[in-house]
Amino acid sequence: MSMRSPARRILVLCAVLLLAAQFARPAVDELLQLARDFGPTWCVDGPALACRFPGLVTIPAVAAVLLLMLAACWLVISWCLRPILDLVPVIANVGPQNLGHRLRPGAGHDELAVLGRAIDEMMDRIAIGYEAQRRFAADASHELRTPLAVQRTLIEVSMARTLTDDQLTLLTAQLLETNERNERLIEGLLVLAESDRGLLARAPLRLDEIVAAIVDRHQPGAAEVGITISTELRPRLVLGEQVLLERLVSNLVQNAIKYNRKDGTVTIEVGNEPALTVTNTGDDVPPDEVSALFEPFRRRNAARIDHSGGAGLGLSIARSITRAHDGMIAASSTGHDGLRVQVSLPPAPHLGQ
Repeated sequence: MSMRSPARRILVLCAVLLLAAQFARPAVDELLQLARDFGPTWCVDGPALACRFPGLVTIPAVAAVLLLMLAACWLVISWCLRPILDLVPVIANVGPQNLGHRLRPGAGHDELAVLGRAIDEMMDRIAIGYEAQRRFAADASHELRTPLAVQRTLIEVSMARTLTDDQLTLLTAQLLETNERNERLIEGLLVLAESDRGLLARAPLRLDEIVAAIVDRHQPGAAEVGITISTELRPRLVLGEQVLLERLVSNLVQNAIKYNRKDGTVTIEVGNEPALTVTNTGDDVPPDEVSALFEPFRRRNAARIDHSGGAGLGLSIARSITRAHDGMIAASSTGHDGLRVQVSLPPAPHLGQ
C-alpha cells in the first residue's frame, strides 16, 4: 500500500494517536504527581510564591509538554501534506511553452490520483483554448493581410502611371470594395470578442418580434435574387441582449440567403424548443463537414447566390452569441438540399405582452 496518499498518512496518524492516548493519561498524571511531590521538598529554600502556591510548579511542566506536542503535530502534519506540496513545483513550471506537460497519475482511486487526473483534464482544456486562440489570431492576420496587400497593389499601380477617368473610377471602386471588406471583418471580430466576453445585462425580449423585424429587413434583397422567405413565428420570450440577438438572427438569415440556389427558399421558425430554426435549400453540405462551418474563417467552396463576400465569421459569431445566452446551436444536413440550423435558448420565466 502506497504511503503517498495524504488520506493514508492521516489514517496512520489517527492509529498512532489512538495508541498513544492509552499511555498519555497515566504519563501526564505521573508527571503532575512528580511536580507536586517535588514542590514541598525545596520549599524551605525556594521562592516564597512557589511555597505559598505549590500548584504553580506544574505550569512549566505542562507548558513544556504542550510545546513538545505542538512541535510533534507540526512535523506530523507536514508529513501528511508532503505529497500535495510535492505537486507545487511541477505545476508551477507549466506555462505556454509546455502546455503538453501532464502529471499522468495513473488509474488509482486515491485523492492524489483523482487530483492529478483533474489537473490533466484542466490542462487539456487550457491547451485546446490556447491553440484555438493562436489559430484564430493567425487566421485573422491572414484575412487582414490579403485585402491590405490588394490595396497596396492598387495604390502602387495608380502611382506608377497616369490613369484615365475610367481607370480611376475602376480603381476607386476596387479600393472601396476592399475597404468595405475590411470593415466587415473588423466589425465581425469586435462582435465575436464582445459575445465571447458574455452578457453584461439581460432583459426579457420577444424573439419572434426580433426575427420578424430582421426578416422584413432582408426581404427586398432576397426577392431580388429570387429567394422566398417564409416564416412561422410563435410568441417566445428569452432573456438576453437585443443587439446580440439581432446579430444572431441576421447572420443566420444572411447565410441562408447567401448559400442558396436560384428560386430557393428560406424557412424560419420560432417556437418553444428549439427557439429558432433556419432552413434553406442551398448547397449540398456533407454531414461530416457541418461542424467545421462554425469555425472562424472556414468557408465552403460552394456556389453562392450572393457574391458580396464575407469575413467567414457568420456562424462563428452565431455560436458565440448563443453560448453567451446559455444556449446551444447545431446544424444538420442530409448531404443534399440545404442546411438546417437550430438554436436552443432558455426561456424567460413569463411571457410578456
